[in-house]
Amino acid sequence: MADFSADPDRAVTHYSGSFEQQDWNGSPTDPVDSLRTGLEPELGGVLREEGDRSGLEPELGGVWRQKGVYVDEVTCIGCKHCAHVARNTFFIEPNYGRSRVVRQDGDSEDVIQEAIDTCPVDCIHWVDYTHLQQLEAERADQIIPLAGFPVDPALVRRRQKNKQLKAKPAH
Repeated sequence: MADFSADPDRAVTHYSGSFEQQDWNGSPTDPVDSLRTGLEPELGGVLREEGDRSGLEPELGGVWRQKGVYVDEVTCIGCKHCAHVARNTFFIEPNYGRSRVVRQDGDSEDVIQEAIDTCPVDCIHWVDYTHLQQLEAERADQIIPLAGFPVDPALVRRRQKNKQLKAKPAH
């Protein structure tokens, strides 16, 4: 809660049972806040439109977590261990039977790390939030076979050729 009535240049905010003073421009006067890097999630991100989101909102990991979870779905064998351990973070994609992250802040870091440790093929990774969007975009072009079935080489070549044609600049 903030008290803006006293002085418009200063705001007193309530934080963890104690009061800290903060400049109007957001620069903290608390020494703990001086450890922030500027990549921390911002409050109210869920209320923003899709284009206005920075990818660092609280729903993507809380105030201090600056890493996200990524599942390499091609490597995943669909054992479901991660989905049983961290139920609010992982789910099994119904079409391919592979694990996928559904909520970055669904479980605590300890529970997510336990889920990562239970993976028999090591397909779950902590990644920096700045790389998460790129990895998700690359995942869209991946060919994910049904668990236990081989990948059709012709399908792989066709997808690679289509990707190269999209990347080629028009003359």
